[in-house]
Amino acid sequence: MIYTMEGHALKHAVEEMLFHLLPTVTLTHADAIGAGETDDWCRSILTEADGQAQARAVVRLDGTVRESESRAAVESLAPLDYKRTITELVKTTVYDAVVPALPEPPVWGSLTGVRPAKLARGLIERGMSRGEAAVHLREHFHVSPARTALTIRAAATAMELDKEIGPDDISLYVGIPFCPSRCYYCSFVSSTTAQSGHLIEPYLDTLCGEIEQTAALVREAGKRVQSVYIGGGTPTTLDENQLARLLSALEKNFDFSHLREYTVEAGRPDTITPQKLAALRAAGVGRVSINPQSMEDAVLAAIGRRHSAGDVLRAYDEARQAGFDAINMDVIAGLTGDTADSFARTIDTLIGLAPENITVHTLAIKRGADLTDKAAAAAQHDTVFRMLDGAAHALQNAGYGPYYLYRQKFTAGGFENVGWCKPDTECFYNVTMMEELQTILSLGAGGVSKRVERATGWIERANNPKYPLEYIRAADRLANGKRKLLFPKQ
Repeated sequence: MIYTMEGHALKHAVEEMLFHLLPTVTLTHADAIGAGETDDWCRSILTEADGQAQARAVVRLDGTVRESESRAAVESLAPLDYKRTITELVKTTVYDAVVPALPEPPVWGSLTGVRPAKLARGLIERGMSRGEAAVHLREHFHVSPARTALTIRAAATAMELDKEIGPDDISLYVGIPFCPSRCYYCSFVSSTTAQSGHLIEPYLDTLCGEIEQTAALVREAGKRVQSVYIGGGTPTTLDENQLARLLSALEKNFDFSHLREYTVEAGRPDTITPQKLAALRAAGVGRVSINPQSMEDAVLAAIGRRHSAGDVLRAYDEARQAGFDAINMDVIAGLTGDTADSFARTIDTLIGLAPENITVHTLAIKRGADLTDKAAAAAQHDTVFRMLDGAAHALQNAGYGPYYLYRQKFTAGGFENVGWCKPDTECFYNVTMMEELQTILSLGAGGVSKRVERATGWIERANNPKYPLEYIRAADRLANGKRKLLFPKQ
């Protein structure tokens, strides 16, 4: 599809909405639509006069031209509010012009952002009741009733946890970017041990140095660590001695006297042993993730996992025996070879195990996916919808409730990822990270630290080098970005 922008430069807004609605198209920007153009096209036009901004979209799809327009007052708006208003106008008009050509509207309506609960929370904090915020999501953004309910529940959880965060409270993320093998769908920064196993020891050397430097900054700034989350990759790719070394470095350098939650993504059951679990428990880790993604052996083989469903059961039992009373298990809807029925069996199996948290993800299409992959994902829309809908009903009937959610830009069907939990077992870090409630300092390769100004919501970021070797080579300057975040006026 060819698209043009007239009177504005909001390229990202136009592209994001078109991809949201038409995930299989290839988008091409042009300066103008040629007379007699026979391909599909979209013109996005923005004008402003007398304190009013007006957006108009004219779209040609399958030989039919449709258009829509919308306007809003922009006079005297602050720069950020002005940008938000005109962006919403542009996106809304594109949505309204395209949706009549679709078999059915998307369940998330015109929302394209990754944090719908943050949007709902903002509506409530600015004076709406939860009911009014729900109506606004349904009527203004065309969000389906089921997704609206998820969003309001997640917003309510975030608002409750927000009350427990003090002005000097922060969280830590520690990244271990190594895995025993790479799953075909993976979009995280991770390296296989076969490819980069020789870097693990020098990586740990660098990481322990960054821990020491960051802890010194945290003490100097007078901050308190509320939660620690060790993710990856797969942290339990490390052996028990390497894990103990990492955990000891954290405990030695940081003051954990105010710690409310300590989580490690054990992740893949083929990396979990009783010895590693014992090392985690000895260091005070209270939460672990054991992530099958599927409990169907054929699906596991198709996605490149080197374990069976039986290995998941073994690892889960070992974690319980080690004393863990907070376990999360991840699954992914839309994997190769999975069906609505087999996905339902996976959910039922996990419910039978009774972990405290079950996180239901939607398969993300890789950013560089070709048209064949995009078309295959789009064709799965109905199947993924049945998977997610069935999981939601089964989990709620089993006593689980949604506590956080987020969306990714390239998920099959434009759906969402939802964390479900038993009462009072929410993962604090997941909520504060996704809802951007507090400052999070990230250590390790690919880590993105965020300073959150709680009074204003202003966010600043500092990135660590993305890949392990780059990270190791940057050892002497890893603390610089965090110092700027913690001491912005220096």
